[in-house]
Amino acid sequence: MKNKVYLKKIILFNILIFIILTSIFLYINNREYYSYINNYNNKINSIIINIKDKYPNASDREIMDIITNDNNKNKNILKNYGYDIETESIIIDNNKKYYNYLFIKLSIFIILELTIILIYLNYNNRIDKNIKKITKVIDEINKKNYELKIEDFTEDELSILKDAIYKTTLTLKESAENSVKDKINIKKSLEDISHQIRTPLTSILINIDNIIDNISTNSEQKEIILRKIKREALNINTLVETLLKLSRFDVNTIKFTRNNYLLKDLISDSLESVLPLADLNNIKININGNDKEYLFCDKMWEKEALGNILKNAIEHSYKNDIISINYETNNVYSKIEIINNGATISKKDLKHIFERFYKGENSSSNSFGIGLSLAKVIIEKDNGKISVSSINNKTIFTIKYYK
Repeated sequence: MKNKVYLKKIILFNILIFIILTSIFLYINNREYYSYINNYNNKINSIIINIKDKYPNASDREIMDIITNDNNKNKNILKNYGYDIETESIIIDNNKKYYNYLFIKLSIFIILELTIILIYLNYNNRIDKNIKKITKVIDEINKKNYELKIEDFTEDELSILKDAIYKTTLTLKESAENSVKDKINIKKSLEDISHQIRTPLTSILINIDNIIDNISTNSEQKEIILRKIKREALNINTLVETLLKLSRFDVNTIKFTRNNYLLKDLISDSLESVLPLADLNNIKININGNDKEYLFCDKMWEKEALGNILKNAIEHSYKNDIISINYETNNVYSKIEIINNGATISKKDLKHIFERFYKGENSSSNSFGIGLSLAKVIIEKDNGKISVSSINNKTIFTIKYYK
């Protein structure tokens, strides 16, 4: 914007200078022309007076015919008196006027040239200053100093370069900030992972020690201990697999393969991995929707996402209860709602429920707090949005896949 204003000022200034100079030259030419006419007419007037004095009988008509007659224009009688009719004026004052006006015109031309040179030098000086500023900015950027106010520079034709540097500075600043955040997140994630793995590993080590220290333990007790070890090992395996999936999303190495799938089939396939858990708690699952509704998505990953959400819903439902899965499609999006009856999720937990390793008040001891986080990442990568609401012992997960 500043650059346009500056350009407009330059254009208006040049137009103003052009108008002023043109007016001055026209005025000088006009004065010069009328000076010549005045001198010429005065000389003719003087000739007529002399003719009238010497030839009083000559009529005005005869005198004017003599003066205006140009039949003898090819005869150069003035040569006899030392004048060249083609290069010299017999009216001496015209010669003086000519040189006076020539001096004025040359003076104006010289002043104009000097003005243009000064403007050019000033312009170059401004460019040099701006180049020095830009060079200084680049030096500061190389020193990783991104707190720069490039937009405060005077605008000129280098503005495009300044804008590019400014955008680069913002990008580098953002990258530097993100790099710091990433390091903090990695540190936090490693701490969380270490904490999550330590508990099942400790349990495994304790159970192994029990077997070693009590060799005489009967087969039934050993089987119980080994089942505990297996359960904890499976928990660690699940944690590692989920973390590997999240890490692949973090570094953008996942490529979705999308196709049209019946929503009913997608939901049914997602239930396969969690039906044993539902049966264990005698929880019935109802699916409601049009059997012919389709969803354009990556089926494998969406099964993972929906499976995690359904597992969470089953774990937090009352026993012998019902979970409802409702789906519908319109011109804007396809929507899936997963509704379960269970303890109301507090507002505090709702804000963090999709955060990695976050465990709410009602989370089970076996929960790692990453299932919903992975589900959210998958859904958003597949052009969807997920939200959750909880009130009066009813929790609703709403997923919208936009077309």
